[in-house]
Amino acid sequence: MPLEVPMTVPVPLRWLVSEITSLRACGPAGRTPLVHVPDADISLVFRTTSARRSALLVVGPRTRASYHVGKDFPLCLRMRLRPGAARLLLGVPMTELVDRVVDLEELWDGAAGLTAAPTGTGDDVGRVLRRLQAALPARISARSNADLARGELVRATAQALRDQAGHQREPIAAIARRLAVSERHLRDLVRDGIGMPPKRVERIERVRRVLARGRAHTARWAQLAATAGFYDQSHMAAEFRTLMGVPPAAFFAGRFPSLQPC
Repeated sequence: MPLEVPMTVPVPLRWLVSEITSLRACGPAGRTPLVHVPDADISLVFRTTSARRSALLVVGPRTRASYHVGKDFPLCLRMRLRPGAARLLLGVPMTELVDRVVDLEELWDGAAGLTAAPTGTGDDVGRVLRRLQAALPARISARSNADLARGELVRATAQALRDQAGHQREPIAAIARRLAVSERHLRDLVRDGIGMPPKRVERIERVRRVLARGRAHTARWAQLAATAGFYDQSHMAAEFRTLMGVPPAAFFAGRFPSLQPC
C-alpha cells in the first residue's frame, strides 16, 4: 500500500483538520495496491499528475473498502476533516457525498484558484498548505452562529461514538440528553453533518480500530475483538468481512479482492 507520511497540521487549520498526510508510492506504479478503507470522515485530497495537472477532490464518507491498481502521483496531499467541519466548509449535506469522490469546484464557487498546480521548484507541499490555510478558515468565518453550533454538536457526538471502545456503549439517547438536544434532532444532525446514522459510524469506527491494531494482534484475535468493542471474535470477523470484503487474517496477509482501475 502507499506510504503515508504524517505532517504537522498548521495551527490555523487545527479546528478543521484532524490530520494531514503526504502519500507516496512505495513500489512501482501499477504494482502497489491502493486500498481505501471505510471512513466516516470526509477528506480533501490535492494531487498533481506527471503532466502537472492538478485537482482538489472531496472524498466523501466511505461505507466499505475498495481496492484499486495503484498510481504514482508526484504530489498527493490528504487533509482529513474533523466531524462537523465538512458541512460548514462545503455547504451541502454529507448524505450527498457518501461513497463519492467529487471535484471541489462542483461544490464551492471560487475553488478554481485552489486547484492550480504549484509552479517552479521547491516546497510544493508548503505552497499548497499555505493556499488552503488562507482559504478554509475564511470559508468558516462566513457561517452563522447557528451553523457553527450545529457543527459543534456533530463533533461532540462523533467523539462520543469513537470513545466507546472497550467501554459500555453510550446510547445515542443518552448522548442527546448530555448535549441538551432531542434524540431525533441529534440523529438528523449526524446524518446531515457526517452522512450516515450513528450506528453505522460506530460500525466503521470498530473496524478502523481493528485495522489500526491488527498487525500486532494477529495471534490474539479474541483479545483484539474485545478491545475494539466487538461482542466476540466471530462478531468482529463478520463485521470486518462485510466492510472490508475479506476476513481479517486474509487482509493482514495481503490477500485482497481483485483490484479495480483507480
